Amino acid sequence: MASTRLDPIDRKILAELQADGRMTNVELAKRVGISAPPCLRRVRSLEESGYISGYHADVDAHELGFEVQVFANVGLASQAEADLSIFENRCRAWPLVRECHMLNGEVDFILKCVAPDLSSFQSFLTGKLLTTPNVASVKTSLVIRQAKDSPGVPFDVLEERLLKRA
Repeated sequence: MASTRLDPIDRKILAELQADGRMTNVELAKRVGISAPPCLRRVRSLEESGYISGYHADVDAHELGFEVQVFANVGLASQAEADLSIFENRCRAWPLVRECHMLNGEVDFILKCVAPDLSSFQSFLTGKLLTTPNVASVKTSLVIRQAKDSPGVPFDVLEERLLKRA
């Protein structure tokens, strides 16, 4: 397990930054119980090692007028690697597609889409997604409300697993 290479302070740094990526290095150091210079060195090391892949703002889609969120289950006619890559590249180019995950099972991909309104999503669906070569089926589910949105990983579960192994 990759997390075993991290010590408890590194894991605490990751947990704190995952919860609030805007805190100052001084505040982060205080929260994890070390001084600021080694804390900054550790953060930079975590970034360089790939444990931290980036930072972003949690933007409120509704405040910006994006009222519609839809999950689209997409089945492809061919699952050859080249065809999968072509579809993934198309998804990356579509602004309304915010997440694209390849799945095993009945569907090949699930897409998380956001749109300002239903007609905008319908235009995307009928004008782009359904007309894409190799797309065999699309089933959509409109999000009524969101009960939870917790990006990242559950660090408390990670710590429990590591304690059991010790």
